[in-house]
Amino acid sequence: MTVPSRPTFLRRKLGAKLRRMREQAGLSLDEAASRLDKTRSALHRVETGETRVDVHLARSIMDVYDIFDTTLLDEVRQAFKPPWHWAYGIKRRGYVDAETEAARVHEYVVLDMPGLLQTKAYMRALFAGGIPRSEQVIDRDITVRTIRQYRLTDPDRPLELVVVVHEAALHRELGGREVMRAQLWHLIEMSQLTTVTLQVLPLSQGAHLVPNAPFFVLSFADEEDPELLHVEHPGGSIQTEEPAEVQAAKLAFEQAQSVALSPADSIALLERLAVELYGL
Repeated sequence: MTVPSRPTFLRRKLGAKLRRMREQAGLSLDEAASRLDKTRSALHRVETGETRVDVHLARSIMDVYDIFDTTLLDEVRQAFKPPWHWAYGIKRRGYVDAETEAARVHEYVVLDMPGLLQTKAYMRALFAGGIPRSEQVIDRDITVRTIRQYRLTDPDRPLELVVVVHEAALHRELGGREVMRAQLWHLIEMSQLTTVTLQVLPLSQGAHLVPNAPFFVLSFADEEDPELLHVEHPGGSIQTEEPAEVQAAKLAFEQAQSVALSPADSIALLERLAVELYGL
């Protein structure tokens, strides 16, 4: 069974903007489609990002809707470009695509270290232990994840990461003692960044109602862009912008934060475990 690919984030964002422009013009989908010489279904695919928009259609839309937007043509050109990770052979239009445009990520993890805070050695051990893949593919995936990590220190477009990691992940040994020791000290180092807030949910808080599966909530700089919930599962992943589902995830994250250790106490626990579990 072939799973249909999702439109890229920028194409979905552009489509949503064109829908808002149509609504601002007071036109129904049928009325706008007729004036643009499009079928209703064709215009619907444009507004959902399934169909790419070129500058000629964008100009026609501004004329028909009688709305001039100074940024629209640049947004059309940008959305037409392939996402950066396609150059590495990764064409799944999922989490990486959305994270590239995000301003803030709230991440809850249970058994693995947060992806943006992993060392290369930990990544290699993690990827090697998952679905079978060649060394070439593992190297590619490590490169892509490393590029994503640069956003945490990017002076122009910094990504804010707020993460709660379950203590179970700190005890789950991947790659051997040296890899884990280096990984824990790397978490400590990365938690000093102004863009990173790290809290550990201790094993002693297991009785509290906290999530038992990882998830991400992404927020964007543009207030017009709705927050996005991303949940991974064995068969793939689910993304939704449904307000009720996003809000439920945010409440679950806040619950986890409320029973997790403070950032300072989390660092103290990391330092202690790095020595007690994996040695100096």
